[in-house]
Amino acid sequence: MNHLVISCIGPDKTGLVDSLSKIISDHQGNWQVSSLHHLSGFFAGVIEVAVDESHCQDLIAALQAISGLNCQIELAEQDSPQVSTSLQLELTANDRAGIIQEISSVIHQQGGNLIKLVSSQASAPHTGQLMFNAKVQIAMNESDLDDLVAALEHIADDLMVDISR
Repeated sequence: MNHLVISCIGPDKTGLVDSLSKIISDHQGNWQVSSLHHLSGFFAGVIEVAVDESHCQDLIAALQAISGLNCQIELAEQDSPQVSTSLQLELTANDRAGIIQEISSVIHQQGGNLIKLVSSQASAPHTGQLMFNAKVQIAMNESDLDDLVAALEHIADDLMVDISR
């Protein structure tokens, strides 16, 4: 069984996910995991599909032929090495340019692998100040956790880090 990682972007329109799912189904693919978003008038998504090797190339061709949707497709390698701990972090700070770069750099320098990042902006209830919020999933050795938290909190006085396992 092949696993494809499909990254798609294009102007959003009604029925786009239905079209994607029909093409995947028509080629005997199994939609595994996805993250789909509407961003500034565009559809952006990442999908993992399991498909038998005999249908793989036809599925790739059909996805790449969708009008108005740019799909990049990669064949995933299975059996990646396991890391001892997967952590969930919730980060909150005053929003500013470069905050994602600062956070990702600290995670990398502390030996963590950023698995998932979901970020948003919202106005603080009482001040109206624009706040940065992120939920981050990291794979790393648990023995390095204290150093990671200290390094993240050192980025700025206002950065709050909540951890769950």
